[in-house]
Amino acid sequence: MGVGELDPERGNVNDCAVDGVLRRHRPAWPVLLVFHGGHERMPTSEIEEFAKLLVENVRDAAIRNCGALLQPQANSPVARRWRGTEVAPSSLGSIIPDVVDEVVFSFLQAIDEGALRMKFISRTGRQVDLTEEGFGELSGWYMGSGGWRAMFSRERYEDDFSDMSE
Repeated sequence: MGVGELDPERGNVNDCAVDGVLRRHRPAWPVLLVFHGGHERMPTSEIEEFAKLLVENVRDAAIRNCGALLQPQANSPVARRWRGTEVAPSSLGSIIPDVVDEVVFSFLQAIDEGALRMKFISRTGRQVDLTEEGFGELSGWYMGSGGWRAMFSRERYEDDFSDMSE
């Protein structure tokens, strides 16, 4: 299979070199098929529970915490370091969601690729292997247009894939 070709089992996977290291990268846009009924692999209720908890307790919390560091009264070492830069707080504030989303995306992609083998225990007690039951799609379900951020987040985000929908 060539770069950019659609693999029906794994979705569209591209090879890219980062710092001289060849990496597999799955763009988020194939998730559009999932959320628009074009793909038979839908997240289970346990995966959606994981998604909701991840977005609310990790993504949204990180954005709020970083936003608080930009307040003039914040006096932590990080807040002082950020104030010491030449960058306006409003500029820093505008990139915080993008940085958080990139971290969460990379975390989920590591799970998708099996580099991080993790299990989630749902509120019903069912153990879910995130790599297997996520079908290698967690990162796409997170970043894709209409994905987990749109479904569960209470914080701002940019939908960079909205113009790629049907």
